[in-house]
Amino acid sequence: MRTAPTILHLDMDAFYASAEQASKPSLRGKAVVVGGLGPRGVVATASYEARVFGVHSAMPMAQARRLAPNAAYLTPRFTFYRAISDQVMGLLRGLSPLVEPLSLDEAFVDLEAGGTASDEESARLAGIRLRADIRAVTGLTGSVGLAASKMLAKIASEQAKPDGLVLIEPGTERALLGPMSVRILPGVGPATGDHLRRAGITTVEEIVEAGEDEVVRLLGKAHGHGLYAMALARDDRAVVAERDTKSVSVEDTYDVDIHDRVRVRMEVQRLADRCVRRLRGAGLSGRTIVLKVRRYDFSTLTRSETLRGPTDDPGVVREAAGRLLEAVDTTGGVRLLGVGVSGLADYTQEDLFAQAAGEPDLVEEETVGAQVPVVEASAAGERQWRAGHDVRHAEYGHGWVQGSGLGRVTVRFETPGDVGPGRVRTFRTDDPGLEPTEPLPLVPGGARG
Repeated sequence: MRTAPTILHLDMDAFYASAEQASKPSLRGKAVVVGGLGPRGVVATASYEARVFGVHSAMPMAQARRLAPNAAYLTPRFTFYRAISDQVMGLLRGLSPLVEPLSLDEAFVDLEAGGTASDEESARLAGIRLRADIRAVTGLTGSVGLAASKMLAKIASEQAKPDGLVLIEPGTERALLGPMSVRILPGVGPATGDHLRRAGITTVEEIVEAGEDEVVRLLGKAHGHGLYAMALARDDRAVVAERDTKSVSVEDTYDVDIHDRVRVRMEVQRLADRCVRRLRGAGLSGRTIVLKVRRYDFSTLTRSETLRGPTDDPGVVREAAGRLLEAVDTTGGVRLLGVGVSGLADYTQEDLFAQAAGEPDLVEEETVGAQVPVVEASAAGERQWRAGHDVRHAEYGHGWVQGSGLGRVTVRFETPGDVGPGRVRTFRTDDPGLEPTEPLPLVPGGARG
């Protein structure tokens, strides 16, 4: 392990919710919950104001509404978040060529590899500058942890939340870890934690006291040896700049089980098209088409078909996914559908199947996660507007959807640069003056998404 705290871990503070608060002046300082708003939706991120009520990520949205009924509940705008994330990752890559993104809002950085830091003082200065640059470029805050290993840097950033910086001095790691819960260690989830608890081990120091042989006896060789080393603050994992993409996939969970076989087939075709758009966006193709079906009883089936060569042809992927669906019984209802492509390559086998000839190219934008196509048509033909997404009115200008229903949509007209809350207006859902639009940047000249 290193002798200087030159591994940095950045974790943006309540990222999705903070981005929404920054773009909507009326929500600043208020409880905000971002996630799926349907009956089976889950919380993606909760603002710190919402966490006071016990709301947290991965919680069922229905439970969150019971805990914080007066919070603002918004659907995610992933393209917007990704644009902000790209800005942040760009700042990190300015510090070092070794940046390991873990998600849109979290990454490790090897400061030593970039010549940015070699000791405690230079590492702390790098962390301070990074936090200031993130605020200047995005208007958001991030918490920074600095340590001699990845494990400890992540622990430090968690201690720094929100909007802080914590540096763990080399030589103090054991004393810091000792009284902490075993759950703080990588690889210790609920099941492993319960197993250790039943053996009388609840803290990191108790793992050390039990001894390596006992930990191996309890957890097995592979897990036991690694966990014991972590308890001794030994973590030699390197910061890995690039991770090879294993597969590209998309999936949807439905608020109401789908029983109509025709509708199921249509959903699979739509998912196949979305999957291909992601493939092409990444400059990839693939040989193996995968279909995922979760049925009414929560049983999950996965079927796959391997082609003769890699493809990014929408017709080929649709037909393969359709063939896989024919072998799955969906009569009881479907809760979730997914289509994926694996066996990836950076080239395409042209004219893979004759039946793909003449298929139209895909030109429409992906709708899941994007914020521009926020309008959907209901079965009755009524336009549906997604809560939290951006709109523009011919008379009132830029705003965002507060809610909709019964043929009406309520919009608050405000922009990120406004000092106070904007005015609210209600329109018919088919108002010709109202249209979806792109979000405005949080900082002038910043990312629009």
